[in-house]
Amino acid sequence: MDQKKTRQSKKKQSPEKKEEVQEKEVVKSKGKQQKGAKNAGDNEDKKGEQKIEKQQVVKGEDKKAKQVQQGDSKFELGDGRFSTPTVKIASWNVNGIRAATKREQAVKYLQDTKFDVICLNELKADQAVFDKENLGAQFGKHYFLYLNFCKNKGGYSGVAIASKVKPISVKCDIGISKHDQEGRTLTAEYERFYLVACYVPNAGQKLERLDYRTKEWDVDFQNYLEDLRKKKPTILCGDLNVSHHEIDLANPAGNKKTAGFTQEERDQFTNYLQKGWVDSFRHLHPKEVKYSYFSARFNSKQSNKGWRLDYFIINKESTDAIIMSDINTAVEGSDHVPIECEVDLRKL
Repeated sequence: MDQKKTRQSKKKQSPEKKEEVQEKEVVKSKGKQQKGAKNAGDNEDKKGEQKIEKQQVVKGEDKKAKQVQQGDSKFELGDGRFSTPTVKIASWNVNGIRAATKREQAVKYLQDTKFDVICLNELKADQAVFDKENLGAQFGKHYFLYLNFCKNKGGYSGVAIASKVKPISVKCDIGISKHDQEGRTLTAEYERFYLVACYVPNAGQKLERLDYRTKEWDVDFQNYLEDLRKKKPTILCGDLNVSHHEIDLANPAGNKKTAGFTQEERDQFTNYLQKGWVDSFRHLHPKEVKYSYFSARFNSKQSNKGWRLDYFIINKESTDAIIMSDINTAVEGSDHVPIECEVDLRKL
């Protein structure tokens, strides 16, 4: 989620506020990490309201997690086999891992043993900060941790996968230089499927990145996913920065020119699904009104005025494998709430 969506005011700004950039590569196993970059702030907004993210200062040395420098090809890998017939996956845009892990409820969620995999978006921390503050220790000891930080800007973007099972392979980014600087994707290959954790670029408060988002990123990322599904069933999860239908946000009429609900973004998402992909939540809950993002202002969560920007998408041939797909609005710690999905491996 790049910038933050707030309510409506006079200016229409993007519904999120986030982005990230920085050093390259990703990390692995239980609190171990790799290289980093520097800290920076973020932009954001939504409809005339602007919120300034303040940079947090790194406090003391704390107990440092063991650090391992490595690239895509040297992750801690395994056979990708789960011992259970079903897999439970969570995905959460934490809007800053440092801030989120100061919340007891968020830490409890990251350590919950009921999930086989937890994917995170918008870490907003570089490797140096991640290591210095020992942030890997906030995850449960049953997880192997894999990370992809932003390469060209500190304190921006970043994705992570915490997995009980070591994947067969792990890939940072999608292999196209113009898209691969912001640490937006991480792909883990398991025995039965690929899992892609993704934080899609926001079109911007003034829609300055709308063409990039819809004509470049969406096209290339969708091609990347198509290539994966030719090999194995593929699950995409994360903050996809689009509310597909009017049911997916509280004020559709007032947001037609707001990032995340422009016709261009919605059309691209429609085109993607029509290629043979399924929005798992909408598949199971065709008429349910539920949101995954709430502006931090104006009591939007209490009044249930939000956006559904976070998704679990699965290739159409594996639709029958979806057991559960839901949005957990009870969890605090970010302007987004976690989404959760359970999949039957036997039906993939």
